Amino acid sequence: MSTVDAIAQAVNVLQASAVLLLSPLLAGFLARFKAWTESRHGPPVLQPYYDLAKYLRKETLLPQNSSRVFVVAPFVAFGAYLTISIVVPVITPYPIPFAPTVDFLGGGLLFGLAGTVTLLVAIDSGSNYAVLGASRTVAFAAFAEPTLIIVFFAVAVISGTNNPYVTNNLLTSSMSAYLSPTHLLVTAAFFLLLLVETGKLPVESAGLMEFGMLEDGRVFEHSGRLLGVLRWNGWMKQFLLFSVFLNVFLLPWGMSAAPTFEGAGYNLALLLAKLLLLVGVIVLIEATLAKVRLFKIRDFLALSFSLAILSIFAFVVLGAP
Repeated sequence: MSTVDAIAQAVNVLQASAVLLLSPLLAGFLARFKAWTESRHGPPVLQPYYDLAKYLRKETLLPQNSSRVFVVAPFVAFGAYLTISIVVPVITPYPIPFAPTVDFLGGGLLFGLAGTVTLLVAIDSGSNYAVLGASRTVAFAAFAEPTLIIVFFAVAVISGTNNPYVTNNLLTSSMSAYLSPTHLLVTAAFFLLLLVETGKLPVESAGLMEFGMLEDGRVFEHSGRLLGVLRWNGWMKQFLLFSVFLNVFLLPWGMSAAPTFEGAGYNLALLLAKLLLLVGVIVLIEATLAKVRLFKIRDFLALSFSLAILSIFAFVVLGAP
């Protein structure tokens, strides 16, 4: 193996490790910042790590009528998110060894696989509350998934490909492409979808024991190690979606294209700075908006879908930037 190949493989491992190990830290910053906006001291930034260690030490209890799906599915979702972490732009603007195997559509399918098996876990638990959360998630996904597909189409018409690395390079080198109505509209649509997929206000008030919960409702019957894996899955999903939104859509600039450890380290530090900025924006939104009623979530998703459709219309009318 050549030195260049060895460095590429090491950067691959570094990127996967960053997603795996830093995703709980991002959740910790979100919780702490949100507490500050509510005039509370809030939990420590490292609280997700403490919770994860607690979950992994505790005994796992299984529902009486559950099948093997209840045990296996969380690890399938974990593997899907870990695979995504080595094929999307997280700390490199250039493709690392496994990146050419998956484009935006492939990444979306992996996200869909992880979401589907999580729903199967909720159904397999036999809990009415978990099934209720799963059914509501499916109802809203019927509006969210078409939006995601239109977002992929809009990205494809801008860059001529569904490869996120090509999109990153195009937007960093062409300000006209970045400021085009197609890109601005699709970025807004993806941001609204991001709030839904990560369970943020005004769509979901996670952590409250009420029927408006979606993410927490699906894992209601889990405990011990399985609950720890599912929590970790949620943190990884959030980290990956935030990273793709920042590096491909909103703030694609500044990443070092040098295939070295120093370049990867610089990009990782830059990503953390971008993530803290996005956390501040999201916390500000959560502090200023109340949770919408459950039946209004579809209206929220309809707005996201409309923006995505308008981005395609803008390209058809105005042409390429």
